[in-house]
Amino acid sequence: MKTKSKSFLLAACLSFGRATAVGAVMLFAASVPAQNLFVSVFQYNVPFTPASTIIEITPGGAQNTFASGLGEPFGPVFNGAGNLFEADYYSGDIYEFTPGGRQSTFASGLNYPCALAFNHAGNLFETDYGSGNIYEFTPGGGQSTFASELNYPYALTFDNAGNLFVGDQGSGNIYEFTPGGARSTFASGLGSLYALAVDSAGNLFEADGSSGNIYAFTPGGTRSTFASGLNDPDALAFDNAGNLFAADISGNIYAFTPAGARSTYASVTGVPEGLAFDPPPVPEPSVSGLAAIGAVSLLLCRRRRNSRDTTLSGRAPAGAGASIGRETNPSASDGKSFHSYHIRNVPRLLP
Repeated sequence: MKTKSKSFLLAACLSFGRATAVGAVMLFAASVPAQNLFVSVFQYNVPFTPASTIIEITPGGAQNTFASGLGEPFGPVFNGAGNLFEADYYSGDIYEFTPGGRQSTFASGLNYPCALAFNHAGNLFETDYGSGNIYEFTPGGGQSTFASELNYPYALTFDNAGNLFVGDQGSGNIYEFTPGGARSTFASGLGSLYALAVDSAGNLFEADGSSGNIYAFTPGGTRSTFASGLNDPDALAFDNAGNLFAADISGNIYAFTPAGARSTYASVTGVPEGLAFDPPPVPEPSVSGLAAIGAVSLLLCRRRRNSRDTTLSGRAPAGAGASIGRETNPSASDGKSFHSYHIRNVPRLLP
């Protein structure tokens, strides 16, 4: 009787463990850690002095100044180590910030740097608005020219396959570059291409400043209007839950669900010119997760015991046969207006 009770109890534990493990995996998959949003905010003043900032917004809505004293900050973007990179249009530098906010110069001598994006290899790409080039930087800072002879390249982003998309202000085109550098025209006839972002399904989103729209493009290039009625939208970013965040020159930051429902997420003083979410923290194991680990361990112990019994007795236990295996900066006086001035004015004044 005791033997039957023990066998029944063990079977019940294993069944519960399997169910718990499945539930825990579903729980982990469904829960998305909250992320902080970083916003590069341009402050225009006359005479011009570097007074722009990068603002950090917590999921609860609290705003903190992460960096200050910047010229005209673009980007921002995070690398795999959690460091923040920012392109300063005014100074021609790319700055790197540690998670604690310590600032250093990653690259300098650029000609109106605008957008930044990392590829899968950890190399940083930059649109150089003044020279018409796309520059690539290794993690150590080595610089090379990835593409040239563009007509005021402004926005850029990578898709999951490693293809680079570039919004070209002068031509109104979005160009697609393969990892090897081959170029093709992905879309044309657009207005002010201020920002690009790709969702997890590979759809490309574009903030079109002149029309006030956000356009969505399928991987095949079919275009639709995702949102409209914004005031010169100029920054886009996706969070890990698949929500799209967009900023416009009113200082508002909007959140859009995947279905397109819109809400106002935050407001900042100044012109938000870039958005980036920090890498999400590693989720702490929950009670269900720990139970799942215990259940899997129990299951493996049971199978190991059966395997040992088979070795000793020379015959396989009942029900055997399956196995568990491992799957093998200019100033207004020099004749060149600042970006926010010369790009946003209509007609647009190019430097």
